[in-house]
Amino acid sequence: MMPPAHEASGTDEAPGIRRPRAADPDAGLVERLRHHDDGGAEALVARYGNRVYRLAIRITGNEADAEEVVQDALWAAARKIDTFRGTAAFGSWIYRITANAAYQKRRTRRHERSETSWDGLTLSLDEAGPPIEPSVDWSPRLADPALQAELQSVLRGAIDQLPGEHRATFLLHDVEGLSNPEIAETLRIKPATVKSRVHRARLFLRGRLSVYLGGAAA
Repeated sequence: MMPPAHEASGTDEAPGIRRPRAADPDAGLVERLRHHDDGGAEALVARYGNRVYRLAIRITGNEADAEEVVQDALWAAARKIDTFRGTAAFGSWIYRITANAAYQKRRTRRHERSETSWDGLTLSLDEAGPPIEPSVDWSPRLADPALQAELQSVLRGAIDQLPGEHRATFLLHDVEGLSNPEIAETLRIKPATVKSRVHRARLFLRGRLSVYLGGAAA
């Protein structure tokens, strides 16, 4: 007599049954916050303070605004912890609160930082000179210690030139390491939009670095 298909496969999972979602690594922190444990809020700041600051500063472009956003976002997360349902990762929920607070701060600022459109970015890149051939291998120059500080400065400046929505999406993906579905949930956009924004941001940054490295080599 042949065993059931799921037994023959060597697993205990029956056909058609989805595996449960992986445990949230922040589950212990969430429980501490829910029970108002001593030190819970401090643990939240210790784990996410620097992460959300990086996102906030890139969206607001202002250190004072970013610090205020971090305080507001983490305070709101601790205060509204009972509204966290666990349908998404806790980190995604924190990033969403931070992004919303940062965009609100940027909208309400009296003197908002000027921001370049994609048309402007494309034009300025085209005017910078002929494109660098993709076959050129810049890896030896990228490893040059003498260029590290300059490269970081060029990269930070290029990231700051990205439109706000693309900048936030890129940072969440390439800096914070969130997946496309997590970013889509965080920013409330479609996964395809996440993929498109990250792709365009990478192309722009690669172009900026290529122009800089080409000039340095010359």
